[in-house]
Amino acid sequence: MAAKFLKPKESETTKRSDKRSDKPSHTSKKKQNRVARWWRSTIGELRKVSWPTPQEAWRLTKVVLIVVFVMAAILGLLDFVFSRLIAALVTL
Repeated sequence: MAAKFLKPKESETTKRSDKRSDKPSHTSKKKQNRVARWWRSTIGELRKVSWPTPQEAWRLTKVVLIVVFVMAAILGLLDFVFSRLIAALVTL
């Protein structure tokens, strides 16, 4: 367990840097690996999601639609009232 925290010897670090310098860099391959890793992790996270049942989804959809229509009515009413007030102030 203590071996994890030990620093590598100089010869190991030089070997690593030599190996890296010998290989040509493949940025497109790195991007592909990054995208593939992202895709796998995304799919893994989506499997953990607790998806609603169709009944729950419809109920929540109805709630959202009701809230949207109520807020639209309130904002429309406020817009109408304030536009009338501004028009009355301008004509004075």
